[in-house]
Amino acid sequence: MFCYQCEQTAKGGCTKVGVCGKKDTTASLQDLLLYLTKGLAQVAVAARKAGIEDAEANLFTAKAVFSTLTNVNFDDTRFVALIEECVAKRDALKARIPSVEFSGPAIFIPAADLAGLVEQGKEFGVENDPETNPDLKSLKQTLTYGLKGVCAYADHAAILGKEDNELYAKIQGLLAATLSTDLTLEQCVEAGLECGRINIRAMELLDDANTSTYGHPEPTEVKLGATAGKAILVSGHDLKDLATLLKQTEGKGINIYTHGEMLPCTAYPELKKYKHLAGHYGTAWQNQQKEFAEFPGAILMTTNCIQKPTNYMDSIFTTGLVGWPGAVHVSNDDFTPVIEKALAMEGFPEDTEKGTVMTGFARNAVMSVAGTVIDAVKAGNIKHFFLVGGCDGAKPGRNYYTEFVEKTPADTVVLTLACGKFRFFDKQLGDIGGIPRLLDIGQCNDAYSAVQIALALADAFDCEVNDLPLSLVLSWYEQKAVAILLSLLALGIKNIKLGPTLPAFITPNVLNFLVENYNIAPISTPDEDLKEILG
Repeated sequence: MFCYQCEQTAKGGCTKVGVCGKKDTTASLQDLLLYLTKGLAQVAVAARKAGIEDAEANLFTAKAVFSTLTNVNFDDTRFVALIEECVAKRDALKARIPSVEFSGPAIFIPAADLAGLVEQGKEFGVENDPETNPDLKSLKQTLTYGLKGVCAYADHAAILGKEDNELYAKIQGLLAATLSTDLTLEQCVEAGLECGRINIRAMELLDDANTSTYGHPEPTEVKLGATAGKAILVSGHDLKDLATLLKQTEGKGINIYTHGEMLPCTAYPELKKYKHLAGHYGTAWQNQQKEFAEFPGAILMTTNCIQKPTNYMDSIFTTGLVGWPGAVHVSNDDFTPVIEKALAMEGFPEDTEKGTVMTGFARNAVMSVAGTVIDAVKAGNIKHFFLVGGCDGAKPGRNYYTEFVEKTPADTVVLTLACGKFRFFDKQLGDIGGIPRLLDIGQCNDAYSAVQIALALADAFDCEVNDLPLSLVLSWYEQKAVAILLSLLALGIKNIKLGPTLPAFITPNVLNFLVENYNIAPISTPDEDLKEILG
């Protein structure tokens, strides 16, 4: 195997086992599924030209690509089923356009058994990419990883009934483009920017899905301690899974806790109305092995972020595209096994107090006090805004973000989102004229809210976003972050600080392009970066 799609990749690429826990067999099956999905995309592009839109193939494309994103699915048997489904959908769609001739992944025939599939998958890993130009390869891999993030958001939105055929068409077109052997560097750059643009659309769809179903987030104080009683912990990102579980557990004497990126869910009106949504437990995804082992109830993993379960295998459940060998997978929105497990476990013996945190400062909440914010800027009470957020991880160097936030001056405001906030989410930074200095915008997909806030401020001050007293200090881990970065570049946003390390799939020449055109820079030290930003 060879994998360098996440920030924690070992020495430029994992070759025996992934730092994430991915086995070489799983990596091989993911590579094969991704290759075949690009073939399905080729067929879908041709079918669309013939006036044929295949809704099932469209949604499957997003699901299949998302399943290869870091920390989603580690179950080889599930990948075999996805590969079989991909080929069936591809061939059914090909049969509807018999006059079109295909090649490559559009006609590839998978092996009949697991061992054969694993062996075939080795042909299509990064190390066997036929592209010989390292910069073209770098840009194509960046595009591929960005598309994994886009597909994640498209899948999340589709779960709540929000889909867009034009978005699917662009996803499939870009997937097919990664197979092209005659793209120029300029065309690859433009494809990456297009990926960023369609990611904005995917995040907009998801934002609409979440807010039209559960209401707009409201500033909410969330308890961090435990409440005595039976318990279920929900991690990942999926609002519908949490809503369904809350409904199915109502009146059963079970308290529901959020973990990781689920924290912002506690701010949605239609979710917070459930009295047994008891608070937030734990911190970011990479701490789950310790935190889950100490949790005295059932655990439900939604979307991505799962790690290898340790001594809690019998109490963890997966749903959706998440999978781990040996973990019980629940489907069809029936969480009975999770509920029964929670009732059979001890639960928390007593209440504990660990303070509270605030969340729910999405765009509606922030823009409702826009006049106050603007007046504070004009009066000189707010000198600067920092967006400090992104993915968290276990690699050394991430304490930079804690120190950076702690050292921001008292006349500045920190916006944050995604699990990177768990480095500092419980810091008491005070307020400026009633405006909290630390504003939690939400999950990683709520970067859409952050963008809308920035655009609204730019409009209010009649300037470009790059002219605002706003600096982006971002952390990245997996491919959703790649998609968001491409979106920021597509919007023309410059001067981004990125860390804790730069992507291994970015070549020196591609990095130079980003520096020259967007002034992207790696983080250094909090003191040096603050001095540079604030002058």
